[in-house]
Amino acid sequence: MHKFTARACEFGLDVDRSDAVEPTRSLIINTKASIRRAIEAAGVPHTYVWMGYFFGYGLPGIGQVLSFSPPVDKAVVLGDGNANVVYVDEGDIATYTVLAAGDPRAENKTLYVRPPANTVSHNELLELWEKKTGRTFRRVYLSEDAVLKQIQEASVPLDSILLSIGHAVHINGEHDKLEIDPASGVEATELYPDVKYTTVEDYLNRLL
Repeated sequence: MHKFTARACEFGLDVDRSDAVEPTRSLIINTKASIRRAIEAAGVPHTYVWMGYFFGYGLPGIGQVLSFSPPVDKAVVLGDGNANVVYVDEGDIATYTVLAAGDPRAENKTLYVRPPANTVSHNELLELWEKKTGRTFRRVYLSEDAVLKQIQEASVPLDSILLSIGHAVHINGEHDKLEIDPASGVEATELYPDVKYTTVEDYLNRLL
């Protein structure tokens, strides 16, 4: 029997290090942080799993936050499109989580699943898709002020949440800022180098 349980709980943002704006701060960040503190206060052995964006969410729209299909003639980009974003295959997340669940090296730490080949900017992702399709897409760049306005005015609550997460990732560059402290975190691909993870390019080939 494993002596501790891995808890896969962090999609997109690390709740202890995120400066996400509302409504994500109240609905997600603060709630998950309080759960973490309760786990720790109770002395429950644990592993938090952080995995960036799921492939199934971030890649069908080729990185567009509110689109779930590839661009036709234009692509909407939050910020300047240069912040790095981490994308991870759902099956790979499960593999790393199962491995970490019985690994004392991950006990009471955060397991960061951020495969090197899957850390790309929105501009790089769009360029890769253009090469694969042979098409060129017009970029519509939204400034931070424009994104914050959309968050406040969104008529669909989920859109506000997705945009505020996108603001944290694409504009504030939170995926770029995730320096791992060995005392509290481990990197999945370094801990388990033999796992052959699915790459962003592998997934995009499925969309052709």
